[in-house]
Amino acid sequence: MAGNTFGKAFKITTWGESHGRGVGVVIDGCPPHIPLTEEIIQQDLDRRKPGVGPASTARKEEDLVRIVSGTFRGLTTGTPISLMVENRDAKSSAYNKIKDLYRPGHADFTYQKKYGIRDWRGGGRASARETVGRVAAGAVARKLLSIKSISVISYTVQLGGVRVSTIDVAQIDRNPFRAPDQTAAAEMAKEVAGIKKAGDSIGGVVEVIAQGAPPGLGEPVFDKLDAELARALMSIGAVKGVEIGAGFKAAESLGSENNDQISPDGFLSNNAGGILGGISNGEPLIARAAVKPIPSIETRQQTVTIDNVATEVSVKGRHDVSAIPRINPVCEAMVCLVVADFYLRQKTIRGF
Repeated sequence: MAGNTFGKAFKITTWGESHGRGVGVVIDGCPPHIPLTEEIIQQDLDRRKPGVGPASTARKEEDLVRIVSGTFRGLTTGTPISLMVENRDAKSSAYNKIKDLYRPGHADFTYQKKYGIRDWRGGGRASARETVGRVAAGAVARKLLSIKSISVISYTVQLGGVRVSTIDVAQIDRNPFRAPDQTAAAEMAKEVAGIKKAGDSIGGVVEVIAQGAPPGLGEPVFDKLDAELARALMSIGAVKGVEIGAGFKAAESLGSENNDQISPDGFLSNNAGGILGGISNGEPLIARAAVKPIPSIETRQQTVTIDNVATEVSVKGRHDVSAIPRINPVCEAMVCLVVADFYLRQKTIRGF
């Protein structure tokens, strides 16, 4: 199966399936002498793990990471870093009744057509469980970036029809939806409770901001920084749209409104999301990801079997009501990986 590797200078390859023995990642290109322990990586994995929050699945996985290679005495050695997390609470029997049909919204149909075989236990490789490896690798990239005073955060700006009115990052860790607006978070809780009771699911929007990225990151044509950020975020299974900076609002604006004017002290606004001509300009990098509703729902839907016989399906079992907020650290991880990759690439040009 191709397409499991991401990055050029800071390169990762994720592996594993939802109900296999485990999931993980191999990182190649990380410089030596970066402080790295399992505890550092665990901090990010704990924000992604299941079984936490009102929108989360009941599946209980501790997601304890193990560093298999690439470190010595708490420092990276410059050799490939291998990280592993065991699957300990997979219940494959829940999928026995639906293994011979295609679940609407899932990759069952396309995987079967592409490979002629698929792991139907929890979605196999197409499961969001694959993102464990991304978050673990992102934690390594985050540590590398922190040494250069580059930080990455995310927060929920929308869940279903509820959108935040204010952005107060101090509120992110004070509610289960990682929303920067406590009033909106309370409305999100009501929304999720109703959706869960109805046996349905809901989507939302996550905003990611990278602070401290120096100007000069990115390439001018096909490897534009904004193009790679969009690609990285779109590679997450539940993401169906990406905006950079003002995004689609730019289409409604005049040039005089959308242009970020410049003074001797710097840019006067940041509609560009920190990127001009595919290259960072030193302003915060801003991206938003539109997240679709979780496709596994109890509401009955039409589908077909693998033999193309019409039927209906109601997906039982342990599933999230929304990918938010567990997808937030995944979005952060992908941004960390892109920025770290471009930082190392730019270092060969300018040496900073």
